[in-house]
Amino acid sequence: PRHAARTLWYDRPRYVYLEFCVEDSRDVKVVIEDQRLVFSCRNADGVEFYNEINLYARVNSKDSQDKRSDRSITCFVRKWKEKEAWPRITKENIKPAWLSVDFDNWRDWEGDEEVERAMVEQYAEV
Repeated sequence: PRHAARTLWYDRPRYVYLEFCVEDSRDVKVVIEDQRLVFSCRNADGVEFYNEINLYARVNSKDSQDKRSDRSITCFVRKWKEKEAWPRITKENIKPAWLSVDFDNWRDWEGDEEVERAMVEQYAEV
């Protein structure tokens, strides 16, 4: 039987990041399409993992990549429209049990830009 890998995600101005939490992964396959991401692998015990995500918005599959570590596989998915916040990672407004926001890496970057602009204006006045 296939299991869904526990997945964390967070949003940035140019990329959406997904981390599939599988230790000692083998046979890793990541397919990034314009509106969909498919992930599969096995762990050291031979357990098969499979996740399929219909993405919230279109992405640039050719400028997206993934990186494997001992503990997880991280995908850097390039947004088609930069600087547009994604309220969720999935196209459908449902949250699978295996999917969570990565609050350690989450930032409200729209607010960051305003803070940055305010700082620049403050320095301009000095």
